[in-house]
Amino acid sequence: MPTYTAFTTLTGKTPAEALGEAMESLSPEPYGVGVFEIEDGSGLWEVGGYFQDRPDEAGLALLATIHGAKPFAVSELPDTDWVAKVRRELAPVKAGRFYLYGSHDADTVPEGCVPLLIEAAMAFGTGHHGTTQGCLEALDRLAEQGIVAEKVADIGCGTAVLAMAAARIWPGTPLASDIDPVAVEVAEANLAANGMQGRVTCLEATGFDHPDIAAGAPYDLIFANILKGPLIDLAPDVAGHLAAGGHCILSGLLNEQAEEVAAAYVAEGLEKTEARQIGDWTTLVLRKPD
Repeated sequence: MPTYTAFTTLTGKTPAEALGEAMESLSPEPYGVGVFEIEDGSGLWEVGGYFQDRPDEAGLALLATIHGAKPFAVSELPDTDWVAKVRRELAPVKAGRFYLYGSHDADTVPEGCVPLLIEAAMAFGTGHHGTTQGCLEALDRLAEQGIVAEKVADIGCGTAVLAMAAARIWPGTPLASDIDPVAVEVAEANLAANGMQGRVTCLEATGFDHPDIAAGAPYDLIFANILKGPLIDLAPDVAGHLAAGGHCILSGLLNEQAEEVAAAYVAEGLEKTEARQIGDWTTLVLRKPD
């Protein structure tokens, strides 16, 4: 059975949320509606719905007009085994000493690398995005400099691939937290798949708002691979939870957003030591002075 989608954009969170709520009253009704900010500094929000039957395009046009949105783009998606498709198309990734692969590529793991099994079925943090790859390469460079971070926190961990990578090369038990309980479940599943149960502590938390995160501070290394807005908001907490001489690795940033985010952390007393681009994305490394 095909799936139908309908997407539009408009300016402002409140109007976007109002439009998303209004879409739920359509007939046929969508089985899912999403409202997301487009993280490109434009101020635009995307509103979309998924339908089992072709949506009422006249009704969508009326909603777009009422809420000041662009006309909806309606598409029909064919039946596809997306996990099988992703498995075919996502090749293993080498990031410094780390080698990320799916179980279907287990026979490709080279000797001398640090292997991390991340299944394509996991929707985020597979390592194929420039942000995750950038963070792993930054971690590799810190290790090459002789840095040993025994206390590590991965804030907004997704699959927890960054925390697992740190646990593979350093002593200690990294902490991985995410606001999404599904992400925490995925992180636990990834640990089991890699034979790393107990090597990373997984928590559901918003930012640093968890007693176990506070108890683990100060950290030698903090990862935050999220988005520009949350990264800026987290700057005081990241700086406050870092040990003297500790580092943070930040990503989830478009290249043009990097300087603004770096400035927020420099304002908290950190020193920018690195900014590297992979495609459209930048990874920042900052250090807290001794």
